[in-house]
Order: sequence, then structure tokens, then C-alpha cells
Amino acid sequence: MKPPHILLIVGGGIAAYKACELIRLIRKAGMTVRCVLTEGGAQFITPMTLAALSENEVFTTLWDLKNETEMGHIQLSREADLIVVCPATADLLAKMAAGISDSLATTVLLATDTPVLAVPAMNVRMWQHAATQRNVARLRDDGVTVIDPDDGAMACGEFGPGRLPEPVAIMERIEAALARPSGLREGQGLPLYGKRVLITAGPTHEPIDPVRYIANRSSGKQGFAIAAAAAALGADVHLIAGPVHLPTPPGVTRIDVETAREMAAAVDAALPADIAILVAAVADWRTADAADQKIKKTGGALPVLQLAENPDILAGLAHDARRPALLVGFAAETENVVEHAQAKLARKGCDWIVANDVSGDVMGGADNAVHIVTAQGVESWSNLPKDQVARKLMEKIADVVR
Repeated sequence: MKPPHILLIVGGGIAAYKACELIRLIRKAGMTVRCVLTEGGAQFITPMTLAALSENEVFTTLWDLKNETEMGHIQLSREADLIVVCPATADLLAKMAAGISDSLATTVLLATDTPVLAVPAMNVRMWQHAATQRNVARLRDDGVTVIDPDDGAMACGEFGPGRLPEPVAIMERIEAALARPSGLREGQGLPLYGKRVLITAGPTHEPIDPVRYIANRSSGKQGFAIAAAAAALGADVHLIAGPVHLPTPPGVTRIDVETAREMAAAVDAALPADIAILVAAVADWRTADAADQKIKKTGGALPVLQLAENPDILAGLAHDARRPALLVGFAAETENVVEHAQAKLARKGCDWIVANDVSGDVMGGADNAVHIVTAQGVESWSNLPKDQVARKLMEKIADVVR
């Protein structure tokens, strides 16, 4: 059986050096790889480097007399089982979305009917710019698989989404793309394909002054695991995350917030959704007026904090005209877990409550035991790793909504 053949288009950015490790992983997996190096990419790595690693000719120009006499760009676009654009710069993404063919790389991409996997890497502000997000949305609508970049420190000194995922993670997406039946988009054929899933995760931080805040012990692990499980079932997942230090699951769109009011606004902006799973441990209260400067100890009376109630995101969503078809809330309890969850289900107006006992080390721990509380009754699951809880929950949801 012929091994899979990858056409790797290397864009111009400092992250281009990671393409070298990606080539090594592709070949280690028993695949062949041929490279197209853009003019920008050649400012960071050389054709000789890519040729040595791939053991194949590297293509750099549309104006090669020999290759183009034989319509080389057409041949390159047709002989591959998968085209990978890594790194995909903002410029490359824009040209792909607009159908511009002003170089060998963009001409190959316009001339192909082969599946395309784009791996963006750029400055955080460039990634978050409305133009880039429009281009990414257009490419996804056109059937291109676009991997969301990682959060992290960048060569420009900034921090945030825009960092190229590690080659191992990219290789996993390459293998998944090759495993899909021909003609299917990413996720197509899976039980939640075409469903938009909104998930909240983690704590919120409510400022007291510039250095202090009200918070809780939520780690975000269960919510992130649910986001990963939903994406694995083909859903279009939008994860609204409180302040946690967790990697974004593959295939998930992440929105970072800090306070309960920011989370409520992000939930509103993410609507409409088919399914909403509100896992986040949102602070019930905030200080009515956070101090502009650090509150100092004076040796006299202790400061008095005036509290105000935060928005009730779950109840608000339950009564929103754009209410998801399935609305799932979470309840972290320390006593009478099922009874409190049943009362919360009736009070909030959601469809399910997933309740757990957090009196131990569940918040921040690796395992969870939950009770699924609905109007029809209670289903209890014994203690399991949080990723297994996430998979069981999403499979149950998929059975209900399909």
C-alpha cells in the first residue's frame, strides 16, 4: 500500500523552524513529504535544510521553466493526500481566503481539490484582528481545516494566542485528517458535527483592589475536558475560560475572561448555540466598588467590603430568547448534593444539572464523581478521571440531541 504523501507549504515567520521537526515526525510515521518554501519562509530556513530532511526536491518559485513547462503547480496540488500550510501566516491566510494566486504556494492552494490543513502562527494582535478572524471563518466555511494557535510567549515579546502548536500536536491533526473518509470535512460524520457547543470553565476573579480578588478553587480541568470531548465528537466548540493555565484543546475556539460580568458578556456574544454546558464556578458576589489603589493596613478598624450580586449566567440563558436546545448547568456542593442540585434545576430553568461533591480535593483534582439530575430523575456515576467523565457526558448529550 502506498504511504500517505504530504505537501508541506512553509510560510514566512519565525515559527518556520518548527517545520523541520514536523518533517521528521511525518517521515517517522512512514509518510513521504515534499515541501514548497515561500519567499518569506526562505528568510528563516533554507531549501537545502528542507531537502535534506525530506529527502525530496524543494519547490520555491512559480517561474521554474522546467517544472512549469510540465505544469508543476498542478502536479504538486494533485499528487498529495494532504496539503499542510505550516506556519500559515496572516498574509497566507488572507490570500487563501480571497483566492489570490500570486506565488507558487497560493497557486497550488487555489488549484487543488486535496484536503488542506492550515496551522496559523502570528502576533497575538494579528491573530485577534477582525480581518484575520473573518479570513479564518471563510476558510473553514470553504472546507479548510484551520487549527487554532496555542497561547504562549512569542518572539515579539508578547503573550497570547498566536503561537504555533508543537509539532507533535500538529502531527496528531495530520493523522486525524488522513483518517477521515474522502470528501468529508473535519468532524463530518461524527455525532455532533454541525452542532455549536458553548462551554464555560474555570473560576472567575472579582477584584477587590489592584492586587487582591475574590475567587474559588476551580481549576477548569473538568470544563476543558468537556470541551475536548465535544470537539472530538465533531462539534464547533466555543470555550469561555476564566483565569486558568491550561492548554486550549485541539479544535476548540477559546475566549479568555476574568470576571463574572466579562463571562456573562462573552456568553451573550457567543450565542446562538445548540448546546450550552456551563461548568464554570462563577463567583456569586463581587465587591460593589473595587479600589483603584491597594488597600493599606492602617492598624485601625478592618476594611469593610460591600458586596454586590453577580449576574446569574445560567438562569439568564435559560430565559433568553436564544436559549440553546439543551442547557446544562453544574452544581458544586459540599452537602446534600442531589437535593441541592434538584432545587437548582427547578430554580434556574435549565435542562440538566451535573452535581458533584467538592468537599474533598475535586476542585483541582484529577477525578470526579457526578450526579446527572434531570426532570426525569438522577443518574449517578462513580469516581472517574475527569476526561472519562467528560467523554461519558458528551456521549450522553450526543444521544439526546442527534
